[in-house]
Amino acid sequence: MLFEKICLFPAAAVFLLSTAAASAQTAGGLAGSDKCAACHDEISKAFDKNPHHVLETDKHRGHAGFACEACHGPGAKHADSLAAGDIRDPAKLSPEEQNKLCLTCHRNETTPVGRIAGGHAKEGPGCVGCHSVHGTDHRPLVVRRAPDVNKLCADCHQSVWADFQRPFKHRLPEGAMSCVGCHNPHGSGSETQRVAFANEPGCLRCHGEMRGPFTYEHAPVRLEGCSACHEPHGSANPRMLIRSEVRFVCLECHSNIVTNPAPAGHQVLGGTPPSFHDLRVPRYQNCTVCHVKIHGSYVDGTLLR
Repeated sequence: MLFEKICLFPAAAVFLLSTAAASAQTAGGLAGSDKCAACHDEISKAFDKNPHHVLETDKHRGHAGFACEACHGPGAKHADSLAAGDIRDPAKLSPEEQNKLCLTCHRNETTPVGRIAGGHAKEGPGCVGCHSVHGTDHRPLVVRRAPDVNKLCADCHQSVWADFQRPFKHRLPEGAMSCVGCHNPHGSGSETQRVAFANEPGCLRCHGEMRGPFTYEHAPVRLEGCSACHEPHGSANPRMLIRSEVRFVCLECHSNIVTNPAPAGHQVLGGTPPSFHDLRVPRYQNCTVCHVKIHGSYVDGTLLR
């Protein structure tokens, strides 16, 4: 009977099919974005300018006309009762649940947002802690300006931001750099989520003159990385060393420990007997005056040149 009506009255067929589709959606608990906008007018207008609005129009993604419910879940019951408990609020979910919800679409993308590792993923915050999905707070979905990125990170990492107030630091307070230049907020293999390329630290993207390979390497550079000697956030030393004076950094490894006597003419700092570096004499208190190639040398094993 329905087939005969479709053949005889095409306009009626369209009406019947659309009614059937609407009934199926209602049965699934979906209300539709238009019904959401009736109450959440400000959020709806802000969402129209948001990159996530593509869900509203792209039929291939399966949420056309129901973009709100892609994240908030079926909203028919909430539309009838107007009760907050009848709709899912991602902002009130735990960080783990927030990540799981967002990664429903963003997992395994060709960008770094499909995070599954790193400190943020394990301990929070969730995605909506950094990303403004609706845009109602006049903040873009992805913060890109260096001052805005730094402010966002500093809200949680206050002790780190305090390091940038020291006399010598990377120029984040001035807005010349941002935290994401060195850290990947979505996760990496590093505990501190530092950006790295192959087996090289991210520092070498800017400090390329320190990149080897050197014929004579300074072991900490290869084995421990830049942070073995340098404090990347801020320091009292002009070279951003972890100690206020160069000699104190060097003595952390080259201390006066007992070693086998070295051959004549090949004594090294820390080797006994005897060491010819008397650190009470000012000429020996700045190691890099002589050991100028402290990161590595092409011609001298003692890093003198």
